[in-house]
Amino acid sequence: MTSNFFSQTSLKRRATLKGLAGVGLFASSAGYAIAQFRVEVSGVGMTQLPIAIATFRGEAQSPQKIGSIVKADLERSGMFRAVDTAGVVADESTRPDIAAWRQKGADAMVTGSVSPLADGRFDVRLRLWDIVRGLDLGGQSFTVTQADLRLSAHRISDFVYEKLTGEKGIFSTRIAYVTKVGTRFNLWVADSDGEGAQSALTSPEPIISPSWSPNGSQLAYVSFESRKPVIYAHDVATGKRRLLANFRGSNSAPAWSPDGKQLVATLTRDGGSQIYAIGLNGGDPKRLTQSSSIDTEPTYSADGKTIYFVSDRGGSPQIYRMSPTGGNPERVTFTGSYNISPAVSPDGRWLAYVSRVGGAFKLHVMELAGGKVTPITDTAGDESPSFAPNSRLIVYATNQQGKETLMTTTLDGKIKARLSGASGDIREPDWGPFQR
Repeated sequence: MTSNFFSQTSLKRRATLKGLAGVGLFASSAGYAIAQFRVEVSGVGMTQLPIAIATFRGEAQSPQKIGSIVKADLERSGMFRAVDTAGVVADESTRPDIAAWRQKGADAMVTGSVSPLADGRFDVRLRLWDIVRGLDLGGQSFTVTQADLRLSAHRISDFVYEKLTGEKGIFSTRIAYVTKVGTRFNLWVADSDGEGAQSALTSPEPIISPSWSPNGSQLAYVSFESRKPVIYAHDVATGKRRLLANFRGSNSAPAWSPDGKQLVATLTRDGGSQIYAIGLNGGDPKRLTQSSSIDTEPTYSADGKTIYFVSDRGGSPQIYRMSPTGGNPERVTFTGSYNISPAVSPDGRWLAYVSRVGGAFKLHVMELAGGKVTPITDTAGDESPSFAPNSRLIVYATNQQGKETLMTTTLDGKIKARLSGASGDIREPDWGPFQR
């Protein structure tokens, strides 16, 4: 491996890109078309719960089709299969015909309503039914503005998912990603399905490596606006940003510690590309790796006890891990001669990474306990994997028909959803944490 690995892989795929250059947090709606997505679910999972999602009463007059959003959310998770409800409208007070829905093969059913209020807001209600046992599993209600109708649908999906699986849903979380249209780069924050995108930063210079803080309030990123990679932190609510790393040479690939008190990043301040810990309150960075090789793309495990990173110290780029204070690294990947872009699942069980196979870059998942590796995709330009906060899905960038796009996939690769932009290349996704 040569310096080509760092210049073309690390900077392209994981350089630092976050912050705001003199603009407000949100772009005008005129810019939305660039970053809107279309969910296309493909593949068949091994075990899926059949669920009927009725058209919500009042949905025909609603600006957002709540039931359709919930259906898309649940299907994308890989855990559910939608039962046909064509022509069925049912609100939260309607008790389903249990026998009839059993005959149609449904195990559960969602009903609800969306109603406009006099003040311009909307009342959104749902009820979840256990069709197998004929039980009312409870419901929820939301009073929201028109702008938050999609968010209410995602919260309904979270409620249904948690009730039926026992695990938290991730549909009301957010993703960050970057688009390139012509010579303009844009950093976006969007719903987990890619909709509702709002621009956080636009620049004629590259923006890369967005990284959510543990509490979801900030994004660290790398900007090239100073004609070199520099790391910023961007406050999502206010649009304010601050400089985190502008040391001599390159400052790239930021990742937050789980406690939110520092970042790890790749700096070349002392010559070669090495990994440093950077405090948020200033001070001199602490060097964590001590090698003559290229060490880059650091990321913490969720418990903060391990840092995973990429190094060519063995002759080709492989993934290693070490203590958060540094020390002797341990090699993790042994399958394949070129492995980069590590991402660790929040539950600590899985490592996602990109492996070069016959000239193609493909997403792989390793079960850390046993070391078993599974190739997940059949595309050739995968990059930047990032886990959902419940560890059940991965978002990644890939190349389809000559265009960059985003995909989500289940850990077995059986259920994928394409998040397709209307125009421009889409890259560098990072999945945000649960909302607090």
